[in-house]
Amino acid sequence: MWAFILSILIGGLAGWLAGKIMNVGMGLIIQILVGVVGGALGGWLFSLVGLQSTGGFIGRLVVAIVGAVVLLWLISLIKKK
Repeated sequence: MWAFILSILIGGLAGWLAGKIMNVGMGLIIQILVGVVGGALGGWLFSLVGLQSTGGFIGRLVVAIVGAVVLLWLISLIKKK
């Protein structure tokens, strides 16, 4: 139960920060979704280059932010076409 709540909190924070970095306005639910999906994407991307999160809150947050920024960037590329 706590892991689920922590994922939502990290996802919300990561989605909000990624939205600020990419200058994208989003609602709370979208921020959480972008952050959670970004966390999964970031974890996958980090594993491709041989990096792993430390497993702590800050490590998970960094991975989720990187993944969320990449996700928002990919979405912006698709919207341009």
